Amino acid sequence: MDYSVAALKLVCSQLKHAREVPNSSQSSYTLGGILFQRLWLQGVLVSASPLLLDDGTGLIELSIGREFRLRHWQPGMYVMVVGGYVFRTGEDIPMLKVHKIVDLSSWPDREAMWYLEVMEAYKLFYQPLVEDFI
Repeated sequence: MDYSVAALKLVCSQLKHAREVPNSSQSSYTLGGILFQRLWLQGVLVSASPLLLDDGTGLIELSIGREFRLRHWQPGMYVMVVGGYVFRTGEDIPMLKVHKIVDLSSWPDREAMWYLEVMEAYKLFYQPLVEDFI
């Protein structure tokens, strides 16, 4: 994992446009010319087994390590996750190997603010790169 490559702030529906970079030594993906390996997402947990996150635009399965299993993740929690994107051939739901997960349920405004953060990141950082790619 190349940690110098930023984690993109996205919504799940944008992932359907992601493409795997062929012959890369590390799993890398592109989204309209933007290279990425990690994602930053927020949403509501809708299932505990498997752990599924719904951000209002789609679902993503969360693969968590032992250090995060100590916490009891429950459906209905609003969480922030950062992790490595995993493209799974033949699967309808993509996966995120979680590096960080935080329960934001006690901050009710976080969900509304998240969509604004994603739009701001797109307009300031991603859109110019996407337009150059087209």
